[in-house]
Amino acid sequence: MKLWRLMRIGWTIARYRLDSLVPVERLPALARLVMRLSPLHLFPKGPRSRGERLRLALESLGPIFIKFGQMLSTRRDLMPPDIAIELRRLQDQVPPFPSDVARATVEAELGADVDKLFEMFETDPLASASIAQVHAARLHSGEEVVVKIIRPGIDRIMRSDIQLLYMFARLLLLIWPEAKRLRPIEVVTDYQATLFDELDLQKEAANTSQLKRNFKNSPLLYVPTIYWPLTRKRVMVQERISGIPVADIESLVEHGVDLKKLAERGVEIFFTQVFRDNFFHADMHPGNIFVSPEHPNDPRYIAIDCGIVGSLTREDQDYLARNILAFFRQDYYEVAMLHIESGWVGEKTRANEFAAAIRAVCEPILEKPLKDISFGQVLMGLFQTAQRFNMEVQPQLVLLQKTLLNIEGLGRTLYPDLDLWHTARPYLERWMKERSGPVGFWKSLKQQAPDLAHRMPELPVLAHQALAQVEIDRKRRHEQSETLVAVQSTLNDLRKSTRRLRIGLVIVTLALAWGPLYGWAVQQHWSVLVAAAIGIGLVIWR
Repeated sequence: MKLWRLMRIGWTIARYRLDSLVPVERLPALARLVMRLSPLHLFPKGPRSRGERLRLALESLGPIFIKFGQMLSTRRDLMPPDIAIELRRLQDQVPPFPSDVARATVEAELGADVDKLFEMFETDPLASASIAQVHAARLHSGEEVVVKIIRPGIDRIMRSDIQLLYMFARLLLLIWPEAKRLRPIEVVTDYQATLFDELDLQKEAANTSQLKRNFKNSPLLYVPTIYWPLTRKRVMVQERISGIPVADIESLVEHGVDLKKLAERGVEIFFTQVFRDNFFHADMHPGNIFVSPEHPNDPRYIAIDCGIVGSLTREDQDYLARNILAFFRQDYYEVAMLHIESGWVGEKTRANEFAAAIRAVCEPILEKPLKDISFGQVLMGLFQTAQRFNMEVQPQLVLLQKTLLNIEGLGRTLYPDLDLWHTARPYLERWMKERSGPVGFWKSLKQQAPDLAHRMPELPVLAHQALAQVEIDRKRRHEQSETLVAVQSTLNDLRKSTRRLRIGLVIVTLALAWGPLYGWAVQQHWSVLVAAAIGIGLVIWR
C-alpha cells in the first residue's frame, strides 16, 4: 500500500513538474547532477504558474495533502507570496461516504438505533469534507440539529500520509541545506498536532461551548448549542443554524445587511476573542461563518466548526498589543526593543540596527492611507525582517496570524474601504489602559485572592521553613569557613616544614663541601661572596 502511494506521489510530481520548484543552483553538486539528469525534464511544464501546479498536485493527492497545503498557505513567512496566494484557493470538497456507514458510526458511538435517537435523520449529507461529513436531523423533542460524523478509516490514512510528509521533510533537508531555515520537520509536526485534534469531536464540542459562553447574549456573535448527551469522540450533535454564508455578498445586499458595520464587527470580534477572552476561533474562513438576516441594520455573525482554537500567554498578549500600537505610531525603536525584551531575537541584537531594518521595510507601507494598510502585510513585513536577526517563528502566533489574515480578507471583501486600524486602535488602547491601570490591578488581585486566602494559613509554616533554611545556610557557610581556616593552617605548617627542610639541606651541603668551598672563597672578590650569600638566603626563605 505504501509503495503504491509512493508511486502515485512520484507520478504526481512528474505530471505537475514539482521538481521545478526546487532551486537547483542552491543544491549540493551531486544533487544538482541528479536533478539535471532526471527524466522529469521530458514532461512539459505547460502554461500554468508554479503555484497553480502545486495546488493542483495537492488536490490530486487527496484530503491530507489538501489540508497541508491550506496550512502552508497561512505560513507566508515560509512560502513565496505567489505560492501562498495560490494555495489559499485549495478546496476541501471530497465525495461523501455511504449513508449506511454514517448510520453505523452513529449507532456504534451512541449505543442506540438512529431511529430511536432521532425523529428524522437525512440520508444525504449536507456537506462532506476531508475529515468529516454533516447530516441534518431532528430530535424527538422537535429541535433541528446537525450530526457531524468522522470519516471512517481517516485516522489510518492520516497516519500513513503524515509519515510520508516526514520522509519528504527529511529528504528536503538532505538535498537542500537552506531548508533548515524553513524548519520542514517542525512544520509537519505542527500540522500533525492540529490535524489529529480535529479527529476528536469532543474537543471541538468543548471549544464550541467555551466560545458560546464567552459571547453569551452578545449582539456580535452567535454560536450554536452542543447536545452533550449525543456527542462522542467520532460523533457530535449541535443546533442547526440558518444564515447567509458570509461570502454570499449578493444575498447580504438583497437582505439589506449593513456591510460596513458587519465588517467592523468582524474586527471587533477578533480582538475581543484575542485580548478579552484569550480564546479565539482559529479557522474563521468563509465556509465557517454565516450572517443572521434577522436584523440587517444590526448584523450578527454565526460561527461554526470550532475544531481549531488558539490562545496566547499574558506576555504574548502584551507583546502583540504594544507592538501593533508602536508600529502604527512609527516608533520602530520600541518595536525592536519589544522583540529583544521578549527573547524572540538574540540579546546581542543591537536595537538601533534592528529598528533601522524594520523602518526600511515598513515605512513604505505606512506611506499609504490607513484604510489601505494590510495588518497581514504589516505582520509579515515585521516577521520577515526579524528573521534576518535570527528570529525563529513563534508557534503560538501561527494560528493568530492565520486568523488575522482570514478576518482581514473577509472584512475587505464585505467593505473594501474598511479602515482596519481605525476600528482596532480604540479597542487596543482601551485594553492596554485597563490591563495596566487600577482596573487591571484590581482584576488581577481578585483573581489571585482565592489562592492568597488558601495560602494564608500556611504563612507561619512557610516563614519557619524559610528561617530554618537561612539557619542551615548560615551553618553551612560557617562550616565551610572553618574548613578553609583548617586548610590554610595546614598549608602554613607545610610551608614552615618545607622552609626548615631547605635550611637543613643547605647546611648539610655546606658542611660536606666546606673544604673546597673555603679554598674557592679565599680566591674570590668580596662582591661575589655577597652575591652567593644572597642567593643562599633566597633559597632558604623562598
